[in-house]
Amino acid sequence: MRARNLQMGPTFRDKVIDRVRSFSIKHKRLKFIGMAYAMVVLTVYDLGLYFAHNAKRFSCLASVLFFFVASSSFTYPEAIALNISFVSDFNETENESENYYTSDTLAVSEGESDAELAELVEVDPSIMTSPDAVASEYEEATDAQISSEDIDFDDIEEENIEEIDDSEDNEFSADDWKLILVNKQHPIPEDYTFPLGDINSTMKCDERVIAPLKAMLKAASDDGIRLVICSPYRDSERQEGLFDRKINYYMKAGLSYMDAYNMSSQAVTVPGSSEHQIGLAFDIVTGDYYELDEGFGDTPEGQWLANNSYKYGFVVRYLQGKENITSIEYEPWHFRYVGTAAATIMHDENLCLEEFWDNYLYD
Repeated sequence: MRARNLQMGPTFRDKVIDRVRSFSIKHKRLKFIGMAYAMVVLTVYDLGLYFAHNAKRFSCLASVLFFFVASSSFTYPEAIALNISFVSDFNETENESENYYTSDTLAVSEGESDAELAELVEVDPSIMTSPDAVASEYEEATDAQISSEDIDFDDIEEENIEEIDDSEDNEFSADDWKLILVNKQHPIPEDYTFPLGDINSTMKCDERVIAPLKAMLKAASDDGIRLVICSPYRDSERQEGLFDRKINYYMKAGLSYMDAYNMSSQAVTVPGSSEHQIGLAFDIVTGDYYELDEGFGDTPEGQWLANNSYKYGFVVRYLQGKENITSIEYEPWHFRYVGTAAATIMHDENLCLEEFWDNYLYD
């Protein structure tokens, strides 16, 4: 083979450099343009050469990314954005007949190979905001009531009426029964116990709260404020019944089970995480305003409670503007006993119980 056949021709890089050199000789004033042109062209050329030499590697990477994105769009349903917290004692062994199935659930039995998507149901917005939306909770909550006029105040010492004093020194403990934190993220401990006492023949609560509760009711009565307790202690079965009825209501309105669960958890506390189940919470209304809605906060009775309940160790548990912290809508009728020292701080600093824990109990 002749030597000239072994000689390699000029490369692309050599051609570009020669072309720029010739341009610079003819146009000395524009040589910087020629140099910039050479840098851009050679950079693009080198990048293209790099990708060409690694085509298989980048093709595999692109395929992996494509399948990851494609599979993710089908793997995660919209329901994960609902921010739902499930309690630890959720009963997974309940009968199949009592389970709830959504309208958009794909059900396939063992003997069937074909599946058919369920028809989507349009939700009526008016149903979600109708007065009937809270009817089931209201009926259950108010089937037993006690008015301040029906309570015997003879056993309350006069010096304790103006303000209940727990002899607290503002040294708070996470083990204090008065300050137990119960919410969706902190369900009731399985070993939690408390002394259950009678408010009257039909209503119960933690017996340690009865004295301050009666003192508050008497003080309100002395100020011409008639209060009605419509929901003190609830056992687990009753709380589950309230929650299930609320879910059923929203599902009948056209929501899926997950959406109905999320909506229900904002109105009725998830079973196992309700303060009513530990006897420290009370729903309080008035003889002239029985509705469990935000309007109670504007009544004279609601205003009196908001301004005076802390003196007896009670606070509005679910404050307005704290919904993103408590995960519960504003409830001016829901009062929780925390003791006068903590209640005074929460009232003065406008804190919900979660914020109080962050500020005074967490290390």
